[in-house]
Amino acid sequence: MSRNRHAFNEMRAESRAKTNFLSRMSHDIRTPLNGIIGLLKIDETHFEDKELIQENHKKMKIAADYLLSLINDVLQMSKIEEGHIVLTHEYICLKDLVYEIESIITHKAADEDIQWIYEKNKEDVPYPYVYGSSLHLRQIFLNIYGNCIKYNQPGGKITTVMEAADVHDGICTYRWTISDIGIGMSPEFLSHIFDPFSQEKTDARSVYQGTGLGMAITKGLIEQMNGSIEVTSQVGVGSVFVITIPFEIAQEQKKDEEIAEKYDIRGLHLLAAEDNELNAEIIEMLLTDDGAKVTVAKNGRQAVEHFENNPPGTFDAILMDVMMPVMDGIAATKAIRAMDRADAKTIPIIAMTANAFEEDAKRCLAAGMTAHLAKPFQIEDVEKTIVECCGK
Repeated sequence: MSRNRHAFNEMRAESRAKTNFLSRMSHDIRTPLNGIIGLLKIDETHFEDKELIQENHKKMKIAADYLLSLINDVLQMSKIEEGHIVLTHEYICLKDLVYEIESIITHKAADEDIQWIYEKNKEDVPYPYVYGSSLHLRQIFLNIYGNCIKYNQPGGKITTVMEAADVHDGICTYRWTISDIGIGMSPEFLSHIFDPFSQEKTDARSVYQGTGLGMAITKGLIEQMNGSIEVTSQVGVGSVFVITIPFEIAQEQKKDEEIAEKYDIRGLHLLAAEDNELNAEIIEMLLTDDGAKVTVAKNGRQAVEHFENNPPGTFDAILMDVMMPVMDGIAATKAIRAMDRADAKTIPIIAMTANAFEEDAKRCLAAGMTAHLAKPFQIEDVEKTIVECCGK
Protein backbone atom coordinates (compact mmCIF):
# COMPACT_ATOMS: atom_id res chain seq x y z
CA MET A 1 0.00 0.00 0.00
CA SER A 2 2.79 2.39 0.97
CA ARG A 3 4.60 1.55 -2.29
CA ASN A 4 1.49 2.47 -4.30
CA ARG A 5 1.09 5.69 -2.34
CA HIS A 6 4.73 6.57 -2.99
CA ALA A 7 4.31 5.89 -6.72
CA PHE A 8 1.13 7.98 -6.77
CA ASN A 9 2.87 10.88 -5.02
CA GLU A 10 5.75 10.70 -7.52
CA MET A 11 3.33 10.76 -10.45
CA ARG A 12 1.47 13.70 -8.94
CA ALA A 13 4.72 15.60 -8.35
CA GLU A 14 5.83 14.92 -11.93
CA SER A 15 2.45 16.06 -13.26
CA ARG A 16 2.65 19.23 -11.17
CA ALA A 17 6.18 19.92 -12.44
CA LYS A 18 5.02 19.52 -16.06
CA THR A 19 2.05 21.82 -15.44
CA ASN A 20 4.35 24.45 -13.95
CA PHE A 21 6.73 23.96 -16.89
CA LEU A 22 3.95 24.52 -19.45
CA SER A 23 2.87 27.62 -17.57
CA ARG A 24 6.43 28.97 -17.63
CA MET A 25 6.84 28.04 -21.30
CA SER A 26 3.64 29.92 -22.15
CA HIS A 27 4.96 32.96 -20.30
CA ASP A 28 8.44 32.70 -21.80
CA ILE A 29 7.14 32.32 -25.36
CA ARG A 30 4.63 35.16 -25.11
CA THR A 31 7.07 37.63 -23.54
CA PRO A 32 9.67 37.76 -26.37
CA LEU A 33 6.90 37.47 -28.99
CA ASN A 34 5.21 40.51 -27.47
CA GLY A 35 8.55 42.33 -27.61
CA ILE A 36 9.11 41.43 -31.28
CA ILE A 37 5.59 42.55 -32.24
CA GLY A 38 6.06 45.82 -30.35
CA LEU A 39 9.43 46.50 -31.97
CA LEU A 40 7.98 45.84 -35.44
CA LYS A 41 5.23 48.37 -34.71
CA ILE A 42 7.85 50.92 -33.64
CA ASP A 43 9.81 50.29 -36.85
CA GLU A 44 6.67 50.94 -38.91
CA THR A 45 6.15 54.28 -37.17
CA HIS A 46 9.80 55.37 -37.20
CA PHE A 47 10.86 53.87 -40.54
CA GLU A 48 13.10 56.88 -41.33
CA ASP A 49 15.18 56.45 -38.16
CA LYS A 50 17.80 53.97 -39.42
CA GLU A 51 19.75 53.95 -36.14
CA LEU A 52 16.62 53.07 -34.14
CA ILE A 53 15.62 50.36 -36.62
CA GLN A 54 19.11 48.83 -36.49
CA GLU A 55 19.00 48.76 -32.69
CA ASN A 56 15.52 47.22 -32.76
CA HIS A 57 16.76 44.52 -35.14
CA LYS A 58 19.43 43.56 -32.60
CA LYS A 59 16.78 43.32 -29.88
CA MET A 60 14.52 41.21 -32.09
CA LYS A 61 17.45 38.88 -32.87
CA ILE A 62 18.03 38.38 -29.13
CA ALA A 63 14.33 37.66 -28.58
CA ALA A 64 14.20 35.26 -31.54
CA ASP A 65 17.33 33.41 -30.37
CA TYR A 66 15.77 33.01 -26.92
CA LEU A 67 12.56 31.62 -28.44
CA LEU A 68 14.60 29.15 -30.48
CA SER A 69 16.52 28.03 -27.40
CA LEU A 70 13.24 27.28 -25.60
CA ILE A 71 11.98 25.14 -28.47
CA ASN A 72 15.33 23.40 -28.90
CA ASP A 73 15.41 22.48 -25.21
CA VAL A 74 12.03 20.77 -25.42
CA LEU A 75 12.89 18.92 -28.64
CA GLN A 76 16.31 17.82 -27.40
CA MET A 77 14.94 16.57 -24.07
CA SER A 78 12.44 14.48 -26.03
CA LYS A 79 15.25 13.03 -28.19
CA ILE A 80 17.37 12.19 -25.14
CA GLU A 81 14.49 10.42 -23.42
CA GLU A 82 13.82 8.39 -26.59
CA GLY A 83 17.52 7.65 -27.17
CA HIS A 84 17.62 9.49 -30.49
CA ILE A 85 20.57 11.82 -29.84
CA VAL A 86 23.45 11.01 -32.21
CA LEU A 87 26.93 12.04 -31.04
CA THR A 88 29.54 12.82 -33.68
CA HIS A 89 33.06 11.35 -33.66
CA GLU A 90 35.11 14.27 -34.91
CA TYR A 91 38.67 15.52 -34.52
CA ILE A 92 38.66 18.40 -32.04
CA CYS A 93 41.15 20.49 -30.11
CA LEU A 94 40.07 20.84 -26.48
CA LYS A 95 42.11 24.02 -26.09
CA ASP A 96 40.25 25.64 -28.98
CA LEU A 97 36.95 24.42 -27.55
CA VAL A 98 37.80 25.94 -24.17
CA TYR A 99 38.72 29.23 -25.86
CA GLU A 100 35.40 29.35 -27.73
CA ILE A 101 33.42 28.70 -24.55
CA GLU A 102 35.56 31.20 -22.66
CA SER A 103 34.88 33.94 -25.21
CA ILE A 104 31.13 33.45 -24.77
CA ILE A 105 30.98 33.04 -21.00
CA THR A 106 33.41 35.85 -20.15
CA HIS A 107 31.07 38.43 -21.67
CA LYS A 108 27.93 36.89 -20.16
CA ALA A 109 29.52 36.81 -16.72
CA ALA A 110 30.83 40.37 -17.07
CA ASP A 111 27.34 41.60 -17.96
CA GLU A 112 26.18 40.23 -14.59
CA ASP A 113 29.24 41.61 -12.74
CA ILE A 114 30.55 38.09 -12.14
CA GLN A 115 34.25 37.20 -12.35
CA TRP A 116 35.06 34.18 -14.57
CA ILE A 117 38.39 32.43 -13.96
CA TYR A 118 39.82 29.50 -15.93
CA GLU A 119 42.95 28.09 -14.30
CA LYS A 120 45.21 26.96 -17.15
CA ASN A 121 48.18 24.62 -16.89
CA LYS A 122 49.72 22.87 -19.92
CA GLU A 123 50.54 19.80 -17.84
CA ASP A 124 46.85 19.38 -16.97
CA VAL A 125 45.95 18.86 -20.66
CA PRO A 126 48.50 16.31 -21.93
CA TYR A 127 46.36 15.29 -24.91
CA PRO A 128 44.62 18.39 -26.32
CA TYR A 129 43.69 16.64 -29.59
CA VAL A 130 40.91 14.09 -29.15
CA TYR A 131 37.83 12.68 -30.84
CA GLY A 132 34.43 13.77 -29.59
CA SER A 133 31.20 15.62 -30.32
CA SER A 134 32.15 19.30 -30.21
CA LEU A 135 28.60 20.63 -30.60
CA HIS A 136 27.33 18.67 -27.61
CA LEU A 137 30.42 19.46 -25.53
CA ARG A 138 29.80 23.16 -26.07
CA GLN A 139 26.19 22.71 -25.02
CA ILE A 140 27.17 20.83 -21.86
CA PHE A 141 29.52 23.52 -20.62
CA LEU A 142 27.38 26.46 -21.73
CA ASN A 143 24.47 24.92 -19.79
CA ILE A 144 26.59 24.44 -16.66
CA TYR A 145 28.12 27.91 -16.83
CA GLY A 146 24.68 29.34 -17.53
CA ASN A 147 23.46 27.65 -14.36
CA CYS A 148 26.41 29.07 -12.40
CA ILE A 149 25.61 32.57 -13.65
CA LYS A 150 21.89 32.10 -13.03
CA TYR A 151 22.39 31.14 -9.38
CA ASN A 152 24.97 33.81 -8.68
CA GLN A 153 24.94 37.47 -7.77
CA PRO A 154 26.81 40.69 -8.61
CA GLY A 155 30.37 40.44 -7.34
CA GLY A 156 30.32 36.64 -7.51
CA LYS A 157 32.97 34.39 -9.00
CA ILE A 158 33.12 31.25 -11.18
CA THR A 159 36.32 29.17 -11.25
CA THR A 160 37.20 26.25 -13.54
CA VAL A 161 40.00 23.70 -13.20
CA MET A 162 40.59 21.13 -15.98
CA GLU A 163 42.87 18.13 -15.49
CA ALA A 164 43.57 14.66 -16.84
CA ALA A 165 42.07 12.21 -14.36
CA ASP A 166 43.16 8.99 -16.07
CA VAL A 167 44.97 7.78 -19.21
CA HIS A 168 44.95 4.21 -20.50
CA ASP A 169 44.46 2.21 -23.73
CA GLY A 170 44.32 5.33 -25.91
CA ILE A 171 41.64 6.95 -23.74
CA CYS A 172 42.19 10.15 -21.74
CA THR A 173 39.56 10.95 -19.13
CA TYR A 174 39.38 14.65 -18.36
CA ARG A 175 37.84 16.13 -15.23
CA TRP A 176 36.45 19.64 -14.94
CA THR A 177 35.79 21.14 -11.50
CA ILE A 178 33.58 24.21 -11.82
CA SER A 179 32.85 26.15 -8.65
CA ASP A 180 30.92 29.35 -8.12
CA ILE A 181 30.70 31.73 -5.20
CA GLY A 182 27.06 32.74 -5.36
CA ILE A 183 23.65 32.21 -3.82
CA GLY A 184 23.83 28.41 -3.94
CA MET A 185 20.93 25.96 -4.25
CA SER A 186 18.64 24.51 -1.61
CA PRO A 187 19.02 20.82 -0.62
CA GLU A 188 15.49 20.17 -1.89
CA PHE A 189 16.23 21.53 -5.35
CA LEU A 190 19.68 19.94 -5.43
CA SER A 191 18.16 16.47 -5.08
CA HIS A 192 16.10 17.10 -8.25
CA ILE A 193 18.46 19.35 -10.23
CA PHE A 194 18.83 16.80 -13.05
CA ASP A 195 15.10 16.00 -13.27
CA PRO A 196 13.28 17.40 -16.33
CA PHE A 197 11.12 20.48 -15.61
CA SER A 198 12.86 21.16 -12.27
CA GLN A 199 13.57 24.76 -11.38
CA GLU A 200 14.62 26.54 -8.21
CA LYS A 201 12.53 29.37 -6.78
CA THR A 202 9.50 29.40 -9.06
CA ASP A 203 8.44 32.69 -7.47
CA ALA A 204 11.60 34.41 -8.78
CA ARG A 205 11.06 33.92 -12.51
CA SER A 206 11.63 37.61 -13.23
CA VAL A 207 15.20 37.25 -11.93
CA TYR A 208 16.24 33.72 -12.96
CA GLN A 209 14.85 32.60 -16.31
CA GLY A 210 15.02 29.14 -17.90
CA THR A 211 12.99 26.17 -19.01
CA GLY A 212 14.02 23.78 -16.25
CA LEU A 213 15.44 21.38 -18.87
CA GLY A 214 19.04 22.57 -19.22
CA MET A 215 20.59 20.41 -16.49
CA ALA A 216 18.54 17.35 -17.45
CA ILE A 217 19.83 17.72 -21.02
CA THR A 218 23.38 18.20 -19.72
CA LYS A 219 23.29 15.02 -17.64
CA GLY A 220 21.76 13.05 -20.52
CA LEU A 221 24.50 14.15 -22.93
CA ILE A 222 27.33 13.48 -20.47
CA GLU A 223 26.02 9.99 -19.71
CA GLN A 224 25.74 9.25 -23.43
CA MET A 225 29.45 10.15 -23.64
CA ASN A 226 30.09 7.57 -20.86
CA GLY A 227 30.89 10.40 -18.47
CA SER A 228 29.50 11.56 -15.16
CA ILE A 229 28.45 14.76 -13.42
CA GLU A 230 28.17 15.46 -9.70
CA VAL A 231 27.12 18.63 -7.91
CA THR A 232 27.29 19.90 -4.36
CA SER A 233 25.84 23.19 -3.17
CA GLN A 234 25.20 25.25 -0.07
CA VAL A 235 22.74 28.12 0.16
CA GLY A 236 24.55 31.43 0.57
CA VAL A 237 27.93 29.88 -0.29
CA GLY A 238 27.81 28.48 -3.83
CA SER A 239 28.00 25.29 -5.88
CA VAL A 240 30.62 22.87 -7.22
CA PHE A 241 30.14 20.80 -10.40
CA VAL A 242 32.52 17.93 -11.19
CA ILE A 243 32.30 16.67 -14.79
CA THR A 244 34.26 13.63 -15.97
CA ILE A 245 34.33 12.65 -19.67
CA PRO A 246 36.53 10.05 -21.44
CA PHE A 247 37.96 10.88 -24.89
CA GLU A 248 39.70 8.83 -27.55
CA ILE A 249 43.14 10.36 -28.02
CA ALA A 250 43.81 11.61 -31.56
CA GLN A 251 46.91 9.97 -33.02
CA GLU A 252 48.23 13.02 -34.84
CA GLN A 253 47.70 16.73 -35.03
CA LYS A 254 46.00 17.78 -38.24
CA LYS A 255 47.09 20.90 -40.02
CA ASP A 256 44.87 23.93 -39.65
CA GLU A 257 43.97 23.90 -43.34
CA GLU A 258 42.83 20.27 -43.03
CA ILE A 259 40.64 21.06 -40.01
CA ALA A 260 39.10 24.18 -41.50
CA GLU A 261 35.79 23.50 -43.21
CA LYS A 262 34.85 25.55 -46.24
CA TYR A 263 31.52 25.19 -47.93
CA ASP A 264 31.79 26.80 -51.36
CA ILE A 265 28.49 26.90 -53.29
CA ARG A 266 29.65 29.31 -55.98
CA GLY A 267 28.42 28.29 -59.43
CA LEU A 268 25.80 25.83 -58.18
CA HIS A 269 22.25 26.09 -59.58
CA LEU A 270 19.74 25.27 -56.85
CA LEU A 271 16.00 24.65 -57.09
CA ALA A 272 14.27 25.78 -53.88
CA ALA A 273 10.67 24.70 -53.21
CA GLU A 274 9.21 26.92 -50.47
CA ASP A 275 5.60 28.12 -50.16
CA ASN A 276 6.30 30.79 -47.52
CA GLU A 277 7.24 33.96 -49.43
CA LEU A 278 9.39 35.38 -46.63
CA ASN A 279 11.34 32.14 -46.18
CA ALA A 280 11.77 31.84 -49.96
CA GLU A 281 13.05 35.40 -50.22
CA ILE A 282 15.54 34.87 -47.37
CA ILE A 283 16.94 31.57 -48.64
CA GLU A 284 17.22 32.94 -52.21
CA MET A 285 19.04 36.09 -51.10
CA LEU A 286 21.47 34.36 -48.72
CA LEU A 287 22.42 31.62 -51.18
CA THR A 288 22.69 34.10 -54.07
CA ASP A 289 24.95 36.33 -51.96
CA ASP A 290 27.29 33.36 -51.56
CA GLY A 291 27.52 32.73 -55.30
CA ALA A 292 24.76 30.24 -56.11
CA LYS A 293 21.97 30.63 -58.66
CA VAL A 294 18.54 29.96 -57.14
CA THR A 295 15.26 29.13 -58.87
CA VAL A 296 12.26 29.32 -56.53
CA ALA A 297 9.14 27.14 -56.73
CA LYS A 298 6.06 28.06 -54.66
CA ASN A 299 4.93 24.47 -54.13
CA GLY A 300 5.83 20.87 -54.88
CA ARG A 301 4.02 20.84 -58.21
CA GLN A 302 6.02 23.84 -59.46
CA ALA A 303 9.24 22.16 -58.30
CA VAL A 304 8.39 19.03 -60.30
CA GLU A 305 7.55 21.15 -63.37
CA HIS A 306 10.76 23.20 -63.11
CA PHE A 307 12.82 20.02 -62.91
CA GLU A 308 10.89 18.29 -65.70
CA ASN A 309 10.96 21.25 -68.10
CA ASN A 310 14.72 21.84 -67.85
CA PRO A 311 17.46 19.68 -69.42
CA PRO A 312 19.24 17.08 -67.27
CA GLY A 313 22.05 18.63 -65.26
CA THR A 314 20.38 22.06 -65.05
CA PHE A 315 20.05 21.88 -61.28
CA ASP A 316 22.80 20.72 -58.92
CA ALA A 317 20.49 20.18 -55.93
CA ILE A 318 16.90 20.69 -54.77
CA LEU A 319 15.94 22.29 -51.45
CA MET A 320 12.51 20.89 -50.64
CA ASP A 321 10.06 22.18 -48.05
CA VAL A 322 7.84 19.33 -46.86
CA MET A 323 4.51 20.95 -45.95
CA MET A 324 3.34 22.85 -49.05
CA PRO A 325 0.00 23.40 -50.81
CA VAL A 326 -0.97 21.78 -54.15
CA MET A 327 1.73 19.10 -53.73
CA ASP A 328 3.81 18.50 -50.62
CA GLY A 329 7.54 17.84 -50.57
CA ILE A 330 7.19 14.10 -50.05
CA ALA A 331 4.97 13.68 -53.12
CA ALA A 332 7.17 16.01 -55.17
CA THR A 333 10.27 14.02 -54.27
CA LYS A 334 8.64 10.74 -55.27
CA ALA A 335 7.49 12.29 -58.57
CA ILE A 336 11.00 13.51 -59.39
CA ARG A 337 12.63 10.20 -58.47
CA ALA A 338 10.15 8.36 -60.71
CA MET A 339 11.05 10.37 -63.84
CA ASP A 340 12.78 8.61 -66.72
CA ARG A 341 15.84 10.83 -67.05
CA ALA A 342 19.51 10.56 -66.11
CA ASP A 343 19.57 12.92 -63.12
CA ALA A 344 16.21 12.01 -61.55
CA LYS A 345 17.67 9.30 -59.34
CA THR A 346 20.91 11.09 -58.46
CA ILE A 347 20.16 14.78 -57.88
CA PRO A 348 20.44 15.62 -54.16
CA ILE A 349 17.07 16.54 -52.64
CA ILE A 350 17.43 18.19 -49.24
CA ALA A 351 14.42 18.49 -46.94
CA MET A 352 14.02 21.89 -45.26
CA THR A 353 11.17 21.55 -42.82
CA ALA A 354 9.85 22.64 -39.43
CA ASN A 355 9.16 18.95 -38.71
CA ALA A 356 12.16 18.30 -36.46
CA PHE A 357 11.48 14.86 -34.99
CA GLU A 358 13.38 11.69 -35.89
CA GLU A 359 10.36 10.07 -37.53
CA ASP A 360 9.96 13.11 -39.82
CA ALA A 361 13.55 12.77 -41.02
CA LYS A 362 13.05 9.04 -41.63
CA ARG A 363 9.89 9.75 -43.65
CA CYS A 364 11.79 12.22 -45.85
CA LEU A 365 14.67 9.83 -46.45
CA ALA A 366 12.27 6.97 -47.18
CA ALA A 367 10.61 9.13 -49.87
CA GLY A 368 13.95 9.49 -51.65
CA MET A 369 15.39 12.65 -50.12
CA THR A 370 19.13 12.81 -49.58
CA ALA A 371 19.29 14.78 -46.33
CA HIS A 372 17.08 16.52 -43.76
CA LEU A 373 17.44 20.00 -42.22
CA ALA A 374 15.11 21.15 -39.45
CA LYS A 375 13.95 24.78 -39.42
CA PRO A 376 15.06 27.21 -38.19
CA PHE A 377 18.61 26.66 -39.36
CA GLN A 378 21.74 28.69 -39.96
CA ILE A 379 22.68 29.36 -43.59
CA GLU A 380 26.07 27.72 -42.88
CA ASP A 381 24.25 24.46 -42.10
CA VAL A 382 22.37 24.66 -45.41
CA GLU A 383 25.55 25.33 -47.40
CA LYS A 384 27.44 22.56 -45.57
CA THR A 385 24.69 20.06 -46.42
CA ILE A 386 24.53 21.21 -50.05
CA VAL A 387 28.29 20.82 -50.52
CA GLU A 388 28.35 17.42 -48.82
CA CYS A 389 25.43 16.14 -50.89
CA CYS A 390 26.85 17.49 -54.15
CA GLY A 391 30.30 16.10 -53.40
CA LYS A 392 31.83 19.44 -54.24
